[in-house]
Amino acid sequence: MKLKIKNEWFIDDEGRTVLLRGVNLGGSSKVPFSPNGATHFKTDFSDHRNVSFVGRPFPLKEAEEHFSRLKHWGFNCLRFLVTWEAVEHSGPGEYDKEYLDYLEEVLKIAESYSFYTFVDPHQDVWSRMSGGDGAPGWTFEKVGLDITKFDTAEAALVMQYRYNPNDPKSYPHLHWISNSLRFANGTIWTLFFGGKHFAPSCKIDGINAQEYLQNHYYNAFKQVAIRIKDNPYIIGFDSLNEPYQGWIERLVDGSDIEGFSEALGYVFKPIDAMLTGAGYTRTIPYREIKRLGIKVIREDEMNKNGISCWLDGHSDIWKEEGVWHLNDEGDPIILKNKYFKNRNGKEVDFFNDYLTPFIAKYTKIIREIIPKAIIFFEGPAEELMKSKEINFDVPKNVVQAGHWYDGATLGKKRPMIKVNFNTFTNKPVIGRKNVRDMFINQLGIIKNISSKIHGGIPTLIGEFGLPFNLNNGEAYQKYKLELDIAWKSHIKLLSMYYDALDANLLHSTQWNYTADNTNEWGDLWNLEDLSIFSRDQQLNPNDINSGGRAIEGFCRPHFIHCSGIPLKTDFTFREKTFNFEFDADSSIEAPTIIYVPHIQYPNGYKIKVSDGDIDKKDAEQLVFLRTKKNGVHAINITKIP
Repeated sequence: MKLKIKNEWFIDDEGRTVLLRGVNLGGSSKVPFSPNGATHFKTDFSDHRNVSFVGRPFPLKEAEEHFSRLKHWGFNCLRFLVTWEAVEHSGPGEYDKEYLDYLEEVLKIAESYSFYTFVDPHQDVWSRMSGGDGAPGWTFEKVGLDITKFDTAEAALVMQYRYNPNDPKSYPHLHWISNSLRFANGTIWTLFFGGKHFAPSCKIDGINAQEYLQNHYYNAFKQVAIRIKDNPYIIGFDSLNEPYQGWIERLVDGSDIEGFSEALGYVFKPIDAMLTGAGYTRTIPYREIKRLGIKVIREDEMNKNGISCWLDGHSDIWKEEGVWHLNDEGDPIILKNKYFKNRNGKEVDFFNDYLTPFIAKYTKIIREIIPKAIIFFEGPAEELMKSKEINFDVPKNVVQAGHWYDGATLGKKRPMIKVNFNTFTNKPVIGRKNVRDMFINQLGIIKNISSKIHGGIPTLIGEFGLPFNLNNGEAYQKYKLELDIAWKSHIKLLSMYYDALDANLLHSTQWNYTADNTNEWGDLWNLEDLSIFSRDQQLNPNDINSGGRAIEGFCRPHFIHCSGIPLKTDFTFREKTFNFEFDADSSIEAPTIIYVPHIQYPNGYKIKVSDGDIDKKDAEQLVFLRTKKNGVHAINITKIP
């Protein structure tokens, strides 16, 4: 294990503080490599047991190319995506040996580049079959759900069924936020985290659905741990990407709708989701971003044909549990409005009652294989972002790895640099400096959460980034003729994001690097296009930077190893001035190492230090500093005109 935790920092074998600046690898790892699972291809998922993720994030023959590029860009950390489906798609307990072989080999190559790597068990709205990625298709079948009915019953919005290239409105942007509120996700997540309490009648092979599903999840990633346990650069595992609570803590009638305030598209209340899934027609509001707010613009009837998602021979779980029933007139009515909100007279707490025990058991299982594994955990995103008080009873040796996005830019797909919207306060923000300050403050709130856990633990922003197809992809039209300005807005935004990370001295893994990204289909998943690399931008394969998007925005000076405690760091993009201060520990023999990229300093740079000896290694884009005494030291780097 190459890193350990000490308070808010990672510490290497030499005793130096390490800053993790990394990337998510990669966006297309959400879908099978063969047959090609890109979501713009039509499918009924009849082959969901016979797929392969060998080749995700890229074929082994391409590994050297991509790892060397990421190293050249200054990244030292990988959040490596592995889906449950990739490991156990064939059926319960049937693990894909060829994929595990591939995984072991590709991570050995990453080791040769000294990438600190943690495995990300990735999911979005549970599964490909429910409009996202993650879990195998058989998980739905085991609880009695028919994946072929999800789209027609409006139980999930699935691009593979719905997308029409001639009608942009056929598949709306950022659908998965509202997709999480529909029947398929509401049901499966409630069963996964709270099946014992909320669906005791739902059993699989005599075992409650919660225990059955969680055990298979644990065991799938146990297989991954077994394969990579001897790789010293594997520093740990994420517990679960963006865990969703289903209907836990929600009122069945949806009167606590403020919990869905950021949802776009159709917004289903729990009762509406249950009933559309059971074959009833319901009227559902549709939301869009209007100016700087989200507004209901219409209401539509959903599941007009009365399609039920329950497989023949399986009863409706929620009706069976008495959440709703039919009155004497044959109309569905709610019987237990607080069913998911109160239990035995006590208000339900999703994080402490359900997510925390899950994290604890997962941690125990992973550490049976890799005893010193660091666990990166994510809490309920919306509650944490809005500073909800949560008592964190999580294991030791953990990292808070919450996600952060510039919601206005992501939602509008326009560069919201001078005018933005604060999703924490639901208020507009005017002026570039105020927008920048908002980013800094929001990340500060996330970091502050970590200070309350075990006396202070590291914070790593597990995801952040921006769409590269801003303004209808205008950069793709400009980059061949006007490369200097094609990525101008993207560079400004990314610089602001990294300024906010620097201001808070935060670790991070940017979303994302997709080796097979294209301008037309983005990251090959649900029209997302956030990859910092694309083959379509690779005009010169012999240039390591070719294919990169807005490189100057994320490829910037930063410390990698610090022989002491970091105090302050900043980089002024326009002037190309980098400053770093740290409290030196002269007992550490290994040097402080600063990454100084050529792309920011094409004519070279000048460096000043308050104390110590400097060794510049330009070919590696590194500066080594050896201090001679304890105390606060400063490093200043400026450009040569």
